[in-house]
Amino acid sequence: MSATEKPLLIKRYASRRLYNTETSDYVTLDDIAGFIREGREVQIVDLKSGDDLTRQYLLQIIAEHESRGENVLPINVLNDLVRSYSSQATSMVPQFLAASFEMLRDGQSKMVENITSINPMAQMPGFDALKAQQEAFLKAMTGGVMPGGMSGPAREDEAPSGENLDDIRKELAELQQKLSKLSK
Repeated sequence: MSATEKPLLIKRYASRRLYNTETSDYVTLDDIAGFIREGREVQIVDLKSGDDLTRQYLLQIIAEHESRGENVLPINVLNDLVRSYSSQATSMVPQFLAASFEMLRDGQSKMVENITSINPMAQMPGFDALKAQQEAFLKAMTGGVMPGGMSGPAREDEAPSGENLDDIRKELAELQQKLSKLSK
């Protein structure tokens, strides 16, 4: 198993500081979120007790993103998650969520394949611009990590502008609101 396939081991000291065992330096929650966006699996353990704290810290990262206005989880989904903890559905929720995210990743991979494969649409005027816009959207949705482990744009001149990324985020927020209304 190569180093990138093994989880990155982060040790939490009694002072609550987090220590990256690969680079021998201290890291923050933002650093850990960055490792995950890059495709690394992370494991966080308490140095003294050996307890696995990964779940606790991942939930903390999500809570911090949500509190900063980077809302990914609609209110109705959060309500349903809270309800699931107090119902018999608790045993089904983890499998359902895992399957849902797997389907999302598969769909994104297929979308990228369809965009990049040779097809008759590639001959249409403006197809390259449409392809770039879709790739920028997927990168925004996946935090810069493309399905299959590709990370970020290949060249600097391919990077989406901040304005374009803001437009995509705005459109995504509007879609989330529409989805929330549809599910009611």
